[in-house]
This record gives sequence, C-alpha cells and structure tokens, in this order.
Amino acid sequence: MTQLFRSSQNRVLLGVCGGVGERFGWDPTLVRLAFVAAMLLGGPGIVAYIIMAVVIPRARSLSGWDPAALPGAR
Repeated sequence: MTQLFRSSQNRVLLGVCGGVGERFGWDPTLVRLAFVAAMLLGGPGIVAYIIMAVVIPRARSLSGWDPAALPGAR
C-alpha cells in the first residue's frame, strides 16, 4: 500500500485533492468537485481540506527540485 502525499505535480492550492486522486486512482477534478460540494452543502469540506493540508506530507517532485519548497513560496 502506498502512502498518501499532497501532490507537487497536480495541485491547484495545496495539492490535497491532487494527492488524494493520485493515491486512489481517481480524477483529481472529481475530488475537487466533491470537496466543493461538501463545502456548499454545509458539510465539512473546508475543515477537512485544511486538516488534510496540515496532516498530509508534501510529495517531493520527481526531479528532486521542488520550487514550492523555496523560502517565500506558497
């Protein structure tokens, strides 16, 4: 079983949805839509996203150089 990481390749904000999609073989766009739907329907979408962004480690890029790891990067 592989570990869950925040995606460094398929990211819009923090890579949470991209990482979940990559880990389970789902389309990251569908994962993003599920988070938005959960947020709009009064569910725990935004809270779950923030918790996952803090708890799930960031994946290293395949090239070994991750521009997001630079000081001042988001």
